[in-house]
Amino acid sequence: MKILFIDKIHPLLKKKLEKQNHICDTAYNESKKSIQNKISLYDGLIIRSKFKIDKKFINHAKNLKFIARAGSGLENIDVDYLKKKGIFCYNAGEGNKIAVAEHSLAMLLGLFNNLYTAQSEVKKGLWRREENRGIELSGKTLAIIGYGNTGSAFKKILEGLNINILIYDKYLEKYPYKSSMKLIYENADILSLHIPLTHETEYLINEKTINKFKKSFYLLNTSRGKCVKTKDLIAGLKNKKILGACLDVIEEESSSFEKINKKTMKELNDMSNVILTPHIAGWTKESNIKIAETLLYKINSDFAL
Repeated sequence: MKILFIDKIHPLLKKKLEKQNHICDTAYNESKKSIQNKISLYDGLIIRSKFKIDKKFINHAKNLKFIARAGSGLENIDVDYLKKKGIFCYNAGEGNKIAVAEHSLAMLLGLFNNLYTAQSEVKKGLWRREENRGIELSGKTLAIIGYGNTGSAFKKILEGLNINILIYDKYLEKYPYKSSMKLIYENADILSLHIPLTHETEYLINEKTINKFKKSFYLLNTSRGKCVKTKDLIAGLKNKKILGACLDVIEEESSSFEKINKKTMKELNDMSNVILTPHIAGWTKESNIKIAETLLYKINSDFAL
């Protein structure tokens, strides 16, 4: 097959595909229009989040057999239209699930124990112990929304920490710690999102849902920025309905996740109870390799030579 790489991922995938006698080209710096004009020459496409794969683009891909997304989310790809056209669509959520789970726990512990505030103060010569008294995770009730790759991996890490776990997934029948949103609203001390971005999950966390929680709570989001309405999050932080937030993603990210609205960043950065990271929860050296391996396995499962 002829396969086009339009985003950089671990070189293992290209190397292994070429070893199997596939022809692999790259177009890392080309525009969508340029790639669209030649996509009919290719059987496969490897992408992260460079641009949206919409109906117009797919209609130009006359010979396309598969699209492989080097990551978990598929919101930049019209998956339904690909299915209609008989084109396979792969993602690699299995490849970065451990990275996301570990990052989620690291952010939460950092927030609860004032690690980043304390470190910043010590580097300035300040030694504030009482002001940085922490909170224990043990005994808290943590709710996970979404029990896919990252949600299940996060649950596994949490099980040894004496935490009460509640899980809700609209699309699964059987899973551990099964709950309802009603029970989550009534009991959660911490809410962690592990969901894709769809028309159902866009702005899932907004003023209305925030106010449904019986207790003030902490919010953790390592899924997609637009699952949380930033304006309502900031209002919740200011009125203490949200006690703190750990955000690896934010609503105003660009479609490629490379840029962000700096005005919003400043307002969140000024809050000591908010921890922000630049969409790196699944971005480890190990996950980089695992994502490539996962895509290779899925491609070979359908197109073995």
